[in-house]
Amino acid sequence: IFPMQNLSEVTIRIAGDSGDGIQLIGNELSDTSTLQMNDVETLPDFPAEIRAPMGTLAGVSGFQIKISSNDIHTAGDELDVLVALNPAALKVNLASLKENGTLIVNTNTFNNRGLKLADYEISPLEDDSLKKYQTFPIEITNLNQKALKELELKTKEVDRCKNFFCLGIIYHLYNRKIDSTIDFLKKKFHSKPHLAEANITALKGGVAYVEATEIFTNQYSIAEMSLEKGTYRNISGNEAIALAFVALSSHWKMDFFYASYPITPASDVLHTLSNYKHYGLKTFQAEDEIAAVCSAIGSSYAGNLGITGTSGPGFCLKAEAINLAVMVELPLVILNVQRAGPSTGLPTKTEQADLLQSFFGRNGESPIPILAVSKPSDCFAVTMEACRIAVKYMTPVILLSDGYIGNGTQPWKIPEEKDFPLLEINKNKIKQENLQKNFAPYQRDSKTLARPWVLPGQEGFEYRIGGLEKEDITGNVSYDAKNHDKMCRLREQKINNIANDKNNLPMTIFGEENFSEGNSGKEKGEALIIGWGGTSGAIQTTVENLQKKGHQVSAVILHYLNPLPLKLESLINSFEKIFVVEINLGQLNLILRAKYLKNTYSINKVDGKPFSSKEIENPILQEINN
Repeated sequence: IFPMQNLSEVTIRIAGDSGDGIQLIGNELSDTSTLQMNDVETLPDFPAEIRAPMGTLAGVSGFQIKISSNDIHTAGDELDVLVALNPAALKVNLASLKENGTLIVNTNTFNNRGLKLADYEISPLEDDSLKKYQTFPIEITNLNQKALKELELKTKEVDRCKNFFCLGIIYHLYNRKIDSTIDFLKKKFHSKPHLAEANITALKGGVAYVEATEIFTNQYSIAEMSLEKGTYRNISGNEAIALAFVALSSHWKMDFFYASYPITPASDVLHTLSNYKHYGLKTFQAEDEIAAVCSAIGSSYAGNLGITGTSGPGFCLKAEAINLAVMVELPLVILNVQRAGPSTGLPTKTEQADLLQSFFGRNGESPIPILAVSKPSDCFAVTMEACRIAVKYMTPVILLSDGYIGNGTQPWKIPEEKDFPLLEINKNKIKQENLQKNFAPYQRDSKTLARPWVLPGQEGFEYRIGGLEKEDITGNVSYDAKNHDKMCRLREQKINNIANDKNNLPMTIFGEENFSEGNSGKEKGEALIIGWGGTSGAIQTTVENLQKKGHQVSAVILHYLNPLPLKLESLINSFEKIFVVEINLGQLNLILRAKYLKNTYSINKVDGKPFSSKEIENPILQEINN
């Protein structure tokens, strides 16, 4: 009988070769923990090489998960548990394991070949390098083979099940139920029941091994967290974005068209959407990035909402066509799930370095609204908002995500349809029965400055389309310099008008309530942290840590980057020092300094990983204490 010890939270990282099924069992651990009413944050970490040599440092795949009975914001700074399925996984990840943390290693891989590939001269299991950890050497490969010896499987098939043997060990150690994983395996391998049986047997074998050997002196339990009433599911950022397109298309009773060329880490959006064609949302895997965005523009011209998704390199290729959508003023959503660049860069690592490209990466005066998601659980709502703005203001909209958000998962409360945004087109989408005698394609709505959304092929609604400058009102081709000046200013004003939208561009604010809406007439706070995208969770944790230490610190996470919220300036003026946190070299900081003429401090990194709270907290404390 194992003594049961209650924990408030635990951070676990499982690591091995990219072919070891690490991401698969990580997702299962995440889903299972969500079903057990825990808060969960995950950090999948893929190797950049598609087929890196097995056992090498370059081929290490990892999955980090923080499981908690309380509300959490990141996947954890330090590891409580590291599971290393080979020497390379140990070498790459050991520095993240806290002192006296639990280390589980697959000893079968610590042979001469495995050690050499990981650049070990002496096995770390045989020297004193692991003495500050609670190390549990387990022959995972051999034990898994013994568990499956009665099944008629090839050796390769047996060894591919060792990830679930490993998962069984973790499930028993942290009191996880195996039922949902068994159901998952039966569904996944419904056409190959012998493989379902093998993986289920391996899972149960891992549990049985821990029970029989009593290798661990304790078993741990993580209590359920208190949640707002509702229906929840575990969801990744990419899944949430895809489901937002599906749900809004159905809610608006409007066809959506998603065109994309496969690219890491955005491909899962296309994969997910392709499963929902019976809801009327059409997907198109184009031959290249330019074809994808051009077909999406064509869809919007035909009266459907066109959407295109990509990452940084593909975003570059789409620039000229995006400018066409600016000129002809058609609704278009451009999703960019950012990754580390430039060029091909680090395709599987996260970064936020496409912000200035989103602002200025097109020729001419080319204003576009820019929105950013900040965590998997807000991707659904922010994606819907991007669609709403595109249609209401007749404009392309850039929606920024990143690899950390796209691949990471969180529990998500499924919203009710009554909370979805309304279709706001101000009668711009004209139908044949609403024929107007004096139709003009650039006759703008007085409030939004949006032009009519005209369905093609209707008598009396003919107009010119194309990239040449348009004459005000008529939409005819115009080479007049004064008209060009006027149209540029109108297009810019249309985007600026979004700041006066009825939603008033809300900001997510953490910290002192006294400073949440500006602080006129009150004492200023010590510091305001500004962030966007995947820095959100680490920033919120930093604010909580600093407030516990007695500092008057708040934070704001921006979802609207162009235009910026009107209340942001007064909020900035309420604090002595402003810190801008980004996974780039200071792009939003550059925008804020130029717009508000404030002396801000930039906290940056570009190592392909999300921020830890300590990486934000330490430089802020240093500056505050100066």
